[in-house]
Amino acid sequence: MKTAVPCYYHLDVEVSPERVGQVRRILAAHLRLWDLETLVEPVCRGAGLLLKAIDEHATDKNTSIEMWWNGQHLITAVGDHNRDLRPDQDLRACLARIAAMSDGWGCCATDTGSKVIWFSQRARAGERVPLVPTAPAPSLREVLQVPREVPVAVLADPASTSDGVLEDAR
Repeated sequence: MKTAVPCYYHLDVEVSPERVGQVRRILAAHLRLWDLETLVEPVCRGAGLLLKAIDEHATDKNTSIEMWWNGQHLITAVGDHNRDLRPDQDLRACLARIAAMSDGWGCCATDTGSKVIWFSQRARAGERVPLVPTAPAPSLREVLQVPREVPVAVLADPASTSDGVLEDAR
């Protein structure tokens, strides 16, 4: 079961093509530390897409990456410090991919005029293994004998009874 202890991680980085792979490995290490192995691939892919878009389109390459885990959802946010990079024009293809692979996403402006793009991933339960019923163990000191099988014809024939009790079918 996933841990319900809230976790937070913050990383400031200057984006470059070689740093994108490093950041992905750092984020993956933190997710594994938090026992969120199933979220490593989608989170690292989404963060990598945003970092590559910032590297291609932004003039200010300084960015902040944050991850919050609340026990059910992991929110990953990438904030840039570039006022010129517009999410509706420069990042349209990137945001379409983020929307397709995440449970939710959004973009908001900061007080300085820059923006933060975030996406969330819900922790999925592991594969369910069907339960196989087990026979209960006897709780008495002596095991009770299983009743003998009585043929249906004997039960249906009123002549086979004496005083309303079935005769021994031996």
